[in-house]
Amino acid sequence: MSLIKPHGAEALKPRIVTGERLDALTQEATDLKAITISSAAAANAVMLAAGYFTPLSGYMDRADALGVARDLRTTRGLFWPVPVLNMVPEFQGEVGDRVALRDPNVDGNPVLAVMEITGIETLSDDDMSLMTREIFGTEDPAHPGVATFNSQGRVLLSGPVEVLNYSYFQADFPETFRTAMEIRDEITQRGWQRVVAFQTRNPMHRAHEELCRMAMDDLDADGILVHMLLGKLKAGDIPAEVRDNAIRTMVEHYFPANTVMVTGYGFDMLYAGPREAVLHALFRQNAGCTELIVGRDHAGVGDYYGGFDAQTIFDDRVPQDALAIRIYRADHTAYSKKLDRVVMMKDAPDHDKADFILLSGTKVREMLGQGIAPPPEFSRPEVAQILMDYYQSLDA
Repeated sequence: MSLIKPHGAEALKPRIVTGERLDALTQEATDLKAITISSAAAANAVMLAAGYFTPLSGYMDRADALGVARDLRTTRGLFWPVPVLNMVPEFQGEVGDRVALRDPNVDGNPVLAVMEITGIETLSDDDMSLMTREIFGTEDPAHPGVATFNSQGRVLLSGPVEVLNYSYFQADFPETFRTAMEIRDEITQRGWQRVVAFQTRNPMHRAHEELCRMAMDDLDADGILVHMLLGKLKAGDIPAEVRDNAIRTMVEHYFPANTVMVTGYGFDMLYAGPREAVLHALFRQNAGCTELIVGRDHAGVGDYYGGFDAQTIFDDRVPQDALAIRIYRADHTAYSKKLDRVVMMKDAPDHDKADFILLSGTKVREMLGQGIAPPPEFSRPEVAQILMDYYQSLDA
């Protein structure tokens, strides 16, 4: 049984080092110039280490970054949707230097990776404006992804990296964090061939649960990879450990055995909407998935993107042969009292709004914070209890 091929390569190309090479690099790093990088750059290093960013070997230079931003292509023609960068405020060094990259997210800032500097370039205002606009679709500083992107610095360090560890992800989420290699191995062990990925930065409510079932049924898939983001989020988002508990509880109670893998990846949320949806598809292909569920406002925030922009980008900007993975297009879902089940709104064109249980995220958070469980048609009671406990702890 052969799995879907990784993007741009015959096999995964993880940048993690082990064994004697790890020992040698750890020793070398003690004598190298050290810089503490941004959380975004550290997350990129973890994704490179874990094989998710195959076939990249390190951070992009200015030409590749601008090419990816404008045309979704590197200068060598590799399809890629979002630049993979290491931007710093300043750097005292020169091309050819080897530097130790310190982790900003772990106490004591231990060395995360060793980088060979092949390029040192200062990004202009025009460069930053172009990349911000193309990646995020806006330059509004109130957009959380825009704010993070523009806060990292203008000095772009490019070059290959060798990564020593997986930052805090493996230690903090030992049951959930998985590399692309580990996911491929488990897919093989389970005997799955058609695998649907479900991306989430939130707990899964009934609509999400049923969406996974719909995708499995429609695609005749062997299993679902629930693949949650474990990195940095904007203020107000539910922490990864709470989300992890809620999702595992839901899967344990409501899915048959050997149909769902609950895993996570070490990356910070970009909130880049359509561009991030394409990145999600690319690295799920590297993890061995054949389809990705792309729903309404996938990876979005606020009102910056149209409801289905994350789907239409695959028609408008992604060449047919660029990715082997395919997307499963999901509409807004809600519970129909008449049908006594969750349905996609596109499948109920003549629906009566009064028939559907529709709750805004704000309303749900208010209910949970007051210790009021949302209707069981919206959220499983076991999941609601976990979330009520979390929200009430904030006021304790």
